Amino acid sequence: MVHPRRALLPALVCATLVGCSAGPSRVGDTAAMPSPAAPVARFDSAAVDHHSYARPAEAKVTDVALDLTADFGRKQLTGTATLTVQAAPGAKEIVLDTRNLAIDAVADGGGHPLRFTLGAADSILGQPLTVTLPAAGQPVVVRYHTTPGAEAVQWLEPAQTAGKQQPFLFTQGEAILTRTWVPTQDSPGIRQTYSAKITVPMPLKAVMSAEMLTPDGEPAGAGMHRFSFKMPQAVAPYLIALAIGDLAFRPLGPRTGVYAETATIDKAAAELVDNEKMVAAAESLYGPYRWGRYDVLVLPPSFPFGGMENPRLTFATPT
Repeated sequence: MVHPRRALLPALVCATLVGCSAGPSRVGDTAAMPSPAAPVARFDSAAVDHHSYARPAEAKVTDVALDLTADFGRKQLTGTATLTVQAAPGAKEIVLDTRNLAIDAVADGGGHPLRFTLGAADSILGQPLTVTLPAAGQPVVVRYHTTPGAEAVQWLEPAQTAGKQQPFLFTQGEAILTRTWVPTQDSPGIRQTYSAKITVPMPLKAVMSAEMLTPDGEPAGAGMHRFSFKMPQAVAPYLIALAIGDLAFRPLGPRTGVYAETATIDKAAAELVDNEKMVAAAESLYGPYRWGRYDVLVLPPSFPFGGMENPRLTFATPT
């Protein structure tokens, strides 16, 4: 058996270089992550991703801004995805990927409705969401909510957690499941920056694979608070990741730390005490770490994968 500390170094190297999984091999594991300094990747007109409905040579998503509320009673994420679009001259529409998503409305940044259609459903690929492009410079704002068929979103009951007191949510978008909770172009070749505002019930905490802008949250109405995030480097859509639960944080160094359930945070911090040294070791092999922070989220025991190297925040099994 490989000791978890020794196993984490290759996971860190994986997180530094590519978006891949330490769990079971799945389609999309080999999608190389670009240097964060590189521009958003483009497909040429001949390149086709057969697992996406997107037509990025005509119009592509370059940034996703989420504003979502988590309802644990209904097991539903509800809100908007505001998409920044780069369109070729003469393009009239953009095609997005969705699967088991309920689309409530589509508008531009000023609230003016945009014409949209949902195509025929495929059991694997989902449905194409085709939207008439707004005026130049205007974003596409999709109002939607998830459904029980959102395979990327796992809702855990308190009994499935270590603390047994609060529910838990985590997402797993690899390989093409991000489209089940975010209406975007869900192809690893279409790199996107993203930001998010996630509203959750107290006392739960939200974390994402992005810079945490509000560590303590902000008031968001009775019994609710909101957490804000920003990922300035363009990433593959399957690396947009969210977790919500009874989470605590322990710093492990100036740029490393660990999130875990309150019931397991002390053990998790002790187990990962050498993470700052691991970052230094990875840098000695591959050059400066370029994602800002490297934190680890130790998930509840019901997390069924070895780990997912989401940028800035590895999602790891407690085993």
